[in-house]
Amino acid sequence: MPLSSVPYLALLFSLPARNATERMRAWRALKNMGGAILRDGVYLLPSGSGRELPLIEVALGIQETQGLAEVVGIVTRSEEQNLAFRALFDRQADYQALRDEIARIDPEILDVALLKRAARHVRRRFHEIIAIDFFPGDAQTELQKVVTTLEAQVARRFDSGEPVATLKELPRRDPAEYQERLWVTRANLWVDRLASAWLIRRFIDRKARFHWLRAGEPPPDEGVGFDFDGAPFTHIADRITFETLMAAFALENNPALQALGRMIHALDVGGISPEAAGFEALLKGIRLRCVDDDALLEAVIAVLDDFYRSFSHEKDTSDE
Repeated sequence: MPLSSVPYLALLFSLPARNATERMRAWRALKNMGGAILRDGVYLLPSGSGRELPLIEVALGIQETQGLAEVVGIVTRSEEQNLAFRALFDRQADYQALRDEIARIDPEILDVALLKRAARHVRRRFHEIIAIDFFPGDAQTELQKVVTTLEAQVARRFDSGEPVATLKELPRRDPAEYQERLWVTRANLWVDRLASAWLIRRFIDRKARFHWLRAGEPPPDEGVGFDFDGAPFTHIADRITFETLMAAFALENNPALQALGRMIHALDVGGISPEAAGFEALLKGIRLRCVDDDALLEAVIAVLDDFYRSFSHEKDTSDE
């Protein structure tokens, strides 16, 4: 489709002046979606996957409170108009504000917990911005580097074993070449490594064997490394190892795995997942009763199987 014909969605609405509460609710919902004000009572969004339904839900909410609302499609009549519409969604100011916030963070601060919270907040805020950056450009790429640098500083200072996210090209691999392999990661398993081992066993290499590296131990030559610096499968850009493996083995379109990925991501580097706190509590309890990493993995595999079934069932029932 040529640049001059990029389609947009518009919400046209009118509310009684006395209904300030519903007006504020609609405004917040549209703001969270990344909607832009075209004029009073007209909000604009680029059309795209998953954007029409939330806009319709806002319209229905307005109609239920005696307001008038319609969602319509808009096609720009000229390249000049299209560029003007695009300018309404320029996120450079948001990226700059986050860059300024990062500049105020002191990586040498003595309060470890405060520094880690700051890094998680930065990553969460970055995800919020890119979720509504419909026309990404250099500003997003440059800030990704700044965010990754901050996380690397935190990891090197306080989490010497944690992998530092890289910006290398995401690997695409043939599962047939990764059967009955020895998979290697750091000992003392926790969220991302446990979930990654589950993903390997269930979706990549059903006869996988695992070796847990102790501090200072070099990985065996025949091993396939994951979730440590230098491993072929680790944190890449904003993906944790679980998500890197999903993408590398063409699993990223599985809705249940996507939901699991959001949960693991939230616990590992920050984010939003309603199930994350419950899963973390389960892991803590399981770890207390397991004598080693092998026992821990076997116990957690059963739990993640159940989470996967639950997420798969949610997808099935949502289509009924």
